[in-house]
Amino acid sequence: MLETLISSRTRIKLLLKFFVNPRSTAYLRGLAEEFNESTNAIRVELNRFEGAGMLVTETQGNKKVYKANNQHPLFSDLQKIILKYIGIDRIIETVIGRMGQLEQLYLIGDYARGKDTGIIDLVFIGALDKEYLHSLISKAEGLVSRKIRYLIYSQEEWQHENNAPDKYLLLWDKTNAFE
Repeated sequence: MLETLISSRTRIKLLLKFFVNPRSTAYLRGLAEEFNESTNAIRVELNRFEGAGMLVTETQGNKKVYKANNQHPLFSDLQKIILKYIGIDRIIETVIGRMGQLEQLYLIGDYARGKDTGIIDLVFIGALDKEYLHSLISKAEGLVSRKIRYLIYSQEEWQHENNAPDKYLLLWDKTNAFE
């Protein structure tokens, strides 16, 4: 779907990189290596995004580091489009309302780092029906045409195990549901 609207594969990769997880940062050569593309192709797109105010930069040593501008007026809209492109919205619709007492849902792994690998890694926190969740995940995989891997933690386990919160992107919280 997104490929019909945006013809540049590099532009789509950059949107995924920076707008799935707004904490993602990257520099030109690192992106060229990650995407296996020339620095010139990536530089052109980065300059467009920066010129439009969608990316902000800072200098770290001799590197220009890029990051999504979460103050941009279209930031939340772009993030929602990208999450819909990945299929997160369908997963949430299919799974959350039917599986027990979900407290929080996190995106981890490659997509949380902005890499489109086809495997969505999720962490569910709460008292959940594991068998029912497994059947719902299977249905959601068909809807989004991606493999979904998941972990389930109770609230107590999560508080004990969660020692690197910056690796996780909160997608849903029972007190502030995903829009």
